[in-house]
Amino acid sequence: MNKEEFKNKVEELGIKITDEMLNKLNKYFDLLVTWNKKFNLTRITEENEVYLKHFYDSLAIQKAINLYNYNNLVDVGTGAGFPGIVLAIIFKNLKIDLIEANSKKCSFLTVVKETLSLDNVQIINERAEKYAKTTREKYEIATCRAVSHLNIISEIIIPMIKVKGYFLPLKGEIDREINEGLNILEKLNAQLIEIKTYKLPIENSSRSIPIIQKINITATIYPREYNKIIKDLKNKQK
Repeated sequence: MNKEEFKNKVEELGIKITDEMLNKLNKYFDLLVTWNKKFNLTRITEENEVYLKHFYDSLAIQKAINLYNYNNLVDVGTGAGFPGIVLAIIFKNLKIDLIEANSKKCSFLTVVKETLSLDNVQIINERAEKYAKTTREKYEIATCRAVSHLNIISEIIIPMIKVKGYFLPLKGEIDREINEGLNILEKLNAQLIEIKTYKLPIENSSRSIPIIQKINITATIYPREYNKIIKDLKNKQK
């Protein structure tokens, strides 16, 4: 996906993209390639691939919900900043918290934030399950991309979301994960509203965004210890 294709496809999502935003995405790409030589941030470094598989794929969350209507968002396990940094560049109305346990990746994110003057971004260097124990019912929108099994990440993230807020994980094929995750959603006082499916442009790979809404406050026993969450999932899969 070249830059002109990227701009056209993003506008088809109903996103208003300016030259300033495109310039920041270009700088973000340059930083990503430079820092990737120091330590592994992503296996995808070719420009057209980054614009398709990282930048466009991050913005495709707009297919599930209109982010212009919200004020805050948390991206859990953001890694090199996908989708959180991309969303912060495009949606200036959003205050975005990026949760990442890896301190080296947080150093990279800090450089990106400062270089691009992203005043709407806060970087949190902490394990998400620990953060969720003290930060509850805060966010209108929560997301993650290619982070863990839906059953696991739902228990960690949903406690952070406000009642009536949404959890929108960016996934590939998800049928099995949905079937295994419905039980924990009920315990967390959340429900699956819809699964938005689509094809990534050009390569036509499958993508899914489960739209999960929190309908009541989550019990304080959640999230449990990470090892307990993993153990329960393995028992279900036997």
